[in-house]
Amino acid sequence: MNKSIKFRLIVMNFIQWAVWGAYLTSMGNFLARVGLAEKIGLFYAMQGIVSIFMPAIMGALADRMVSAQKLLGYCHGLAGLFMIGAAGYALNAGDAVAFGPLFSLYALSVAFYMPTIALSNSVAFKILEKGGYDTVKDFPPIRVFGTVGFIASMWIVNFVKIDGLQMQHSLYQFMLSGILGILMLIYCFTLPDCPPENKGKKVTVSDIFGLEAFKLFKNRQMAIFFVFSMLLGICLQITNGFAGPYISHFGSLPEFADSWGANNPNALISISQVSETLGILLIPFAMKLFGIKKVMLISMIAWVFRFGLLGAGDTGSGIWMFILSMIVYGVAFDFFNISGALYVDSRTSEKFQSSAQGLFMLMTNGIGATIGTLSAQAVMNHFVYNPIAALESAAETGIEASTLIQPDWSTPWFIFAGFALLVAILFAIFFKKPQANEAKIM
Repeated sequence: MNKSIKFRLIVMNFIQWAVWGAYLTSMGNFLARVGLAEKIGLFYAMQGIVSIFMPAIMGALADRMVSAQKLLGYCHGLAGLFMIGAAGYALNAGDAVAFGPLFSLYALSVAFYMPTIALSNSVAFKILEKGGYDTVKDFPPIRVFGTVGFIASMWIVNFVKIDGLQMQHSLYQFMLSGILGILMLIYCFTLPDCPPENKGKKVTVSDIFGLEAFKLFKNRQMAIFFVFSMLLGICLQITNGFAGPYISHFGSLPEFADSWGANNPNALISISQVSETLGILLIPFAMKLFGIKKVMLISMIAWVFRFGLLGAGDTGSGIWMFILSMIVYGVAFDFFNISGALYVDSRTSEKFQSSAQGLFMLMTNGIGATIGTLSAQAVMNHFVYNPIAALESAAETGIEASTLIQPDWSTPWFIFAGFALLVAILFAIFFKKPQANEAKIM
């Protein structure tokens, strides 16, 4: 029975992350193809904007009103339907895809998907704890199959062609995500029940919006942790939004036009997720060997290399730097996100774990990611997309292109690397390692 529970959680995590992997790293390619390159940041920022309030609301509902696994399913079902709607709109629009309708349907989809990240963690933690498992030891090997699902979706959209066009450049990546979301809805209702811990308790406005979790800020170290969660969250969506278009642009340069990386950006980026599987498996050992502070600090240093190597590499002789950037991503992403979720779980009582996970999600994928993607879009527009628009205009009017500012893809990545380095230095100074057997806060 216990082994069966682990397997069922493995399947849950596989589908959970396959939904996101279908479009997260390739959506930028599609948006650039349909003339919405300067809006890429808004699409990724919307994931952050909805994460400011939706995970907290859903976390509060899971703590007080609805079984967590059922709420997880409902959210996936709605997200899937809206994503299928976005794909349907793009299919009917053809070459005339407009920002408004596509963005609206996409926004409604991610509004219900983003809370599922924290909810799926809560469901797994609850089921494992009821089964007598150690979440720090037993959750990472289960969670790793979520990354396997993410990779599977990435490979499908990279290598499968529909109407002669790779899915990573087409609307069908959204269709795949939506179908997987509906599948997740069905599967969630087969999972063991995770009833709300505070069922029957009077529900207030504070409860509905998950404001109770903000009491964690009264603890100085938790407040510092959440502030740095937000700062590191700024880094999370930058490569998801812009690495694909960046790598693809090498295909327009004669010396790199036939290079494998330029023609298979999503497959190249998927090395990041392969590395992520190893990063997740290393977490229990890293936590035991280094402790929470050093593990998160290692993550921040890894982000410096992630961005810096992207800026220095190319799809030709410099492909090794791209590959190394993808490899360090596993440590950059997992050593903070997974260990951070485990840290929040260890520092909060069972009654408020869903709300606390929602708050962690708010700070990282909400406020942090929103600031990060909008800032990154501004940087990319200045160095890349505005010069590209000027060159295209020059080609139409006959103006000599050499007199215009040329697109600069490398500088933005070095700017992002510098920011990650600054965050790492400040974290090393201000965050204190928690004491052994320290009492839970709430």
